[in-house]
Amino acid sequence: MLNNIKPKTGRLLISEPFMADPNFKRSVVLLTEHGEDGTVGYILNQVGNLILNDVIQDLWNAQNYIYFGGPVAADTLHFIHRSYDKLQSGEDIGNGLYWGGNFETLKILINNNAINADEIKFFMGYSGWDKGQLDREIEQNAWMVSDKFNPDLIFSNDDEKLWRDVIVNLGPKYAHISNFPADPSLN
Repeated sequence: MLNNIKPKTGRLLISEPFMADPNFKRSVVLLTEHGEDGTVGYILNQVGNLILNDVIQDLWNAQNYIYFGGPVAADTLHFIHRSYDKLQSGEDIGNGLYWGGNFETLKILINNNAINADEIKFFMGYSGWDKGQLDREIEQNAWMVSDKFNPDLIFSNDDEKLWRDVIVNLGPKYAHISNFPADPSLN
């Protein structure tokens, strides 16, 4: 295995540099649920072409980009935030981060400019793994797991830099991976 950290809610999955699956190429996934029945997470570094008010018309102040959260249920909207004090809802996933919450309250906060873009991230779809599937992929070196990261990274808008920063944060043993070319034939 590339590293020995086990997946857990609130941890990051980092794709190996040459992952063939286009859904997860150079991706960083925040795990929001991990248990006996499987795993759920959101790709943090694949920004889409839509902004929130393209999808929900009554959010006139919503200029937040919507990210591709993963290939499962691609027509559903989800969010991660660090504004429990404002929303008073969401599932605690650790490190001051929350998954979901009361969407009606969120709409009011957005329309009143009471929540900042760097406090929330929206996703269409999610990433999911059946029981044991993620563990098998980790054993096959498709993923590395990180348990130490600055939560500010979650709200980064620099997709390629996010992947690199998370790898470098794993320590000197892994830092060289961040310099691998996206296409190994160009090396």
